[in-house]
Amino acid sequence: MQTFASSPFFLQVSQELGIPLAAVQSVIQLLEGGNTIPFIARYRKEATGNLDEVQIKDIQERYTYLQELEERRQTILSSIESQSKLTEELRAQILACTSKTTLEDLYLPYKPKRRTRAMIAREKGLEPLAQLILEQSLEDPETAAQAYVSADKGVEDAQAALAGARDIVAEKIAEDLAIRALVRDAFAIEGMVVSKVRTDKANEPTKFEQYYDFKEAVKTIPSHRYLAIRRGEKEEILDFSIEIEAEPVLHQIKKMLHVNPASPFSIHLQQALEDAFRRLLCPSVETDVRLDLKLASDRAAVAIFAENLRHLLLSSPLGGRPVIGIDPGVRTGCKCAVVDATGKYLESITIYLSQGEQAQEQAKKILLHLVQQHHPYAIAVGNGTAGRETEAFVKRVLADAKCTTTLVVPVNESGASVYSASDVAREEFPELDLTIRGAISIARRLQDPLAELVKIDPKSIGVGQYQHDVHQPLLHDQLQHVVESCVNHVGVDLNTASASLLSYVSGIGSTLARKIVKYREEQGAFRSRKQLRQVTGFGAKTFEQAAGFLRIRNGEHPLDASAVHPERYEIVEQMAQDLGVPLTQLVSDPQLTQRIDLKHYAAIGEFTLADIIEELKKPGRDPRATFEPPAFRDDILAIQDLKPGMRLEGIVTNVTAFGAFVDIGVHQDGLVHLSELADRYIQHPSEVVKTGDKIKVEVLQIDIPRKRISLTARTGQKRQQQHIETTRAEPSKVNAKAVKPNFFANPFDTL
Repeated sequence: MQTFASSPFFLQVSQELGIPLAAVQSVIQLLEGGNTIPFIARYRKEATGNLDEVQIKDIQERYTYLQELEERRQTILSSIESQSKLTEELRAQILACTSKTTLEDLYLPYKPKRRTRAMIAREKGLEPLAQLILEQSLEDPETAAQAYVSADKGVEDAQAALAGARDIVAEKIAEDLAIRALVRDAFAIEGMVVSKVRTDKANEPTKFEQYYDFKEAVKTIPSHRYLAIRRGEKEEILDFSIEIEAEPVLHQIKKMLHVNPASPFSIHLQQALEDAFRRLLCPSVETDVRLDLKLASDRAAVAIFAENLRHLLLSSPLGGRPVIGIDPGVRTGCKCAVVDATGKYLESITIYLSQGEQAQEQAKKILLHLVQQHHPYAIAVGNGTAGRETEAFVKRVLADAKCTTTLVVPVNESGASVYSASDVAREEFPELDLTIRGAISIARRLQDPLAELVKIDPKSIGVGQYQHDVHQPLLHDQLQHVVESCVNHVGVDLNTASASLLSYVSGIGSTLARKIVKYREEQGAFRSRKQLRQVTGFGAKTFEQAAGFLRIRNGEHPLDASAVHPERYEIVEQMAQDLGVPLTQLVSDPQLTQRIDLKHYAAIGEFTLADIIEELKKPGRDPRATFEPPAFRDDILAIQDLKPGMRLEGIVTNVTAFGAFVDIGVHQDGLVHLSELADRYIQHPSEVVKTGDKIKVEVLQIDIPRKRISLTARTGQKRQQQHIETTRAEPSKVNAKAVKPNFFANPFDTL
């Protein structure tokens, strides 16, 4: 593999992505030097021209693709050369290839393969007869074929000879680069995804009913429908294929082959052509197109998952305040865990709410005692089974005791049970029952969603779309990138962060994160960033990558609590000296930044200087939004309490390609379909909502037996008229089933 520095791909990446050549070259060289994407985006803006993380990752991915393409190119050239079949023309074609698909099509005739009908025919000496078919000789086919009849070779008569020759011709046609490109384009542009229910499932109601007799164009089918169809096939409910109209394509191929009706061999050429098309070309290209569609759908689904995860991780934190977390339970009781302002576990109790009035009175006394003992700023209640009932009970207890200052906040507990049983949880709390661990996690999620959610496999958090069906390495890579991006965007308190959180800091990783925590436990809190160098394995390069993202509150150096990198401390110290004030005053008084003569420090670069000034205005400030508790209606606790026409406030819990799911406080999220999200046409829900948003919705329909709720975010009387106008105005952009959805044939059921 070529090194980043010597690569000839800089210009190609620059042109494809529309990014200046110098910036591309700098990014690639920085990546080769062991720098992380968050570090490059935050602290090397001068080198990259202020590229953001998305642009840097795009450069990395495209460059990697070109490297892999080049590696495959060299392998193919070596393979063909070893067969003594590499002509200068073929070499030029291979060197000119810009896609892996075209490269593989070029290699197909020379690729080692299992024995085919054409191979067997060649072994019987029928290649010259096949050439006569391709050339459309004017000889009589029967007469010409007699020369190849041989009982020893298994060619019994002229018809057998011609059949074998046609097999050779069919393979040549199927491996022709131009013909494959023609068929591939036909499938991609004109192809239809067709799904049918399997005969033995035809009378069974399933979650795939809308795909029992379904057809949609390859070029327009959205990712969630294609992945649903594939899921239906995997579960042996659906059969699906990609179909094209054959005759127009066959006509084009005949023209390309210059079929001459005057030749006696033309009928054999046409037979070989039709055989090649139906037996070899269509199955092969259909497989490729199915894989291309899968890859595109995977990328779309992963992008949605990543965007949802980003918004969830960056949810507003309550901050450093004491919290009681409650993991609701019916039979086993509600586990209540107390954590202090730093998230440290203090104690836990269990209360029972479903065992009669006497048990509830006892639960009230126990909970009230816990509140009076620890004075929590908030009580976080998991939103799972019995969550709303538990929340209502806690509110009554606080109201009766006139504890009006304590908030009661429902918390999304998706993945909490996964954390409770994980190695991370066992390592943190080896002596505690997993249900207590769950309550602790709920409390901490309210304090700092990011710090707690990083302990859980992102796939278990519940904000994805078909996450178990997509290519797992692609999903893992993208989610890892999102978590790293969010952690480094917010910054990490070095003295309170868990090993899980520290492991996502630029340059650190899980092994070094554990060493940092161990050092902290043995030596006490870190007093300065430079003290990190005393941790075993924390070398100069790691310090460079990580230091700017680690915060130390009330440390020895005022800038250790900020996002200013230690490599720039000298500049800020010079600023304080030039202003004639102590560094502590410059850091604590944002007004002083207005007196800084920026021209005097221009040498460090425009972007870096702007970041330093911005940080001095609000050093160490959390970039996440201010926390606001959700406002569910107290009289709506279960799906049975809902009625069509109700207006409610909810929280967006998941955004998919077909709509948004909203928690309205009844244990079951409702679906706001794409067509019901706005009073205007939108192509994707992310245009108007994101995970964590609070939105006003109206209940449209409720299906209690199947626990389905359909909602609308549209406003008032305009809703139906706008729906009709949107359908008429955008016929090419909206699938009929998508525009007028059957809310109770929920596509998300197949996620």
